[in-house]
Amino acid sequence: MKAARFSDLSHFSIPKAKVAAMLKIMRVFVCGRAVWFSCIALVLTACERSPQTTDRVGERSYEARGIIRGMAPDRRTVEVEHENIRGFMPSMTMPFSVRDSKEMSGIGMGDAIAFRLSVSDNDSSIDRIRKIDVAEVRLPTPSATPAERSVSQNAPRLHEGDVMPVFQLVDQDGKRISLETFRGHPFVLTFIFTRCPIPNFCPRMSKNFLELQDAIRKQTGPVGQTRLLSISFDPEFDSPQVLKAYAEHAQADRNIWTLATGEKSEVNDLTQAFSVYVQAEGGSISHGLATVLVAGDGTIHKIWRGNGWTPAEVIREMNGQVR
Repeated sequence: MKAARFSDLSHFSIPKAKVAAMLKIMRVFVCGRAVWFSCIALVLTACERSPQTTDRVGERSYEARGIIRGMAPDRRTVEVEHENIRGFMPSMTMPFSVRDSKEMSGIGMGDAIAFRLSVSDNDSSIDRIRKIDVAEVRLPTPSATPAERSVSQNAPRLHEGDVMPVFQLVDQDGKRISLETFRGHPFVLTFIFTRCPIPNFCPRMSKNFLELQDAIRKQTGPVGQTRLLSISFDPEFDSPQVLKAYAEHAQADRNIWTLATGEKSEVNDLTQAFSVYVQAEGGSISHGLATVLVAGDGTIHKIWRGNGWTPAEVIREMNGQVR
């Protein structure tokens, strides 16, 4: 193995000054020629870039393969039916943000790809995308009975201006709640499940709700009167006890932000009403997103689909709704 020259540190991921300081420290504290050279070897190994790491601090990376099942027109979002991603999540069909849309050039629907999934506390994206042979992708064998989906193609879809349907749910304290619980208060509802592993899906919804909660605490008028409701579409796992622990972790103020679960049929009625795709896959859930502002009289004022909305635009709508 060719020895590295200490004067040429351009391929290391830490500055020359830091390497020099580390070497100086070792000269002072390490005795014995054999130990000295062992320490140098460890320093150089740590400095080299690993193919399993990224340039972003705190990001975790996973190698994955799958089949393209959908694609946004700008190619910045792709839906991939992927294999089990070891150490992260089971096989399912999920939309992913593409870090560089140029990597999708020449790739189309039904193509097999290998890619790197990078996940931080706040975001996730895929890159290093390349086309591979379909035979290389190892997807689970489909079950004889198709997985139940919560959205029927014939289910009526609610629109802005419609009346919010009645519902009966259970909150994180095990108490019954309904549409009447929020009567007279505007409220924002969204759908989540506590085991969601993708930071820019359910965790982002909860972080956005935390920002909305802070705004509600500080403001008066329509914003100060608004309440928040997160509904889990995983009632078999997300019991009131689980939701209570999740609420504490998310810093939810019980007087403003309610987390709720309920009978599966009741939850399915709501996901269907707002056309939120939900399908159990591989022990987890593949799903869509919808967030809704309901006026104090129960009228649906605004619907946001997906995860692109910001707390600022929701607050503008809160101030704009007059009911």
